Amino acid sequence: MTSVTLPRRDANTDRPRWVHPVEPARLPDRAKVEAALTAVRAWRPYDGDAWLDDVADALDTVPPPEDLVDELAQRLRGYLMQLVGYAATSEVEKRDGRATRLIARAREVREEELPGDYLKSVLHLRRMGWAVNELHDLLTELDAVKGPDSLKEGGAP
Repeated sequence: MTSVTLPRRDANTDRPRWVHPVEPARLPDRAKVEAALTAVRAWRPYDGDAWLDDVADALDTVPPPEDLVDELAQRLRGYLMQLVGYAATSEVEKRDGRATRLIARAREVREEELPGDYLKSVLHLRRMGWAVNELHDLLTELDAVKGPDSLKEGGAP
């Protein structure tokens, strides 16, 4: 069997070269694309049951063990970020005045650093837990998110 050498595609100079349909100046900045991809990769699906479990851990009369405080605080911060995002996209502030106050409080408590002292950290966890709980309840009431019980019935967030 003999092999045949095929001519290279770019050997024919009579045909015009392919040009990208979007001008280079209009292409998105690589840093913005990377930031968007990072945000998509960090996204976690809505899980009302997990939220309620963590809120219960934060608000329980028995404080969480000291070695779990940081992890619980990170999860509560993530829930606050998600809830504020849901509130923004569903525009609940236009429908209910309580949303403005709860969103502001959620943002405030999320931005606060976790204190180094264990007892102060537990108090901070409780503030975050209440912020998650109250904002989640309002968003459920306004049908911006579904409550955990409705998800068991086959509903979607």
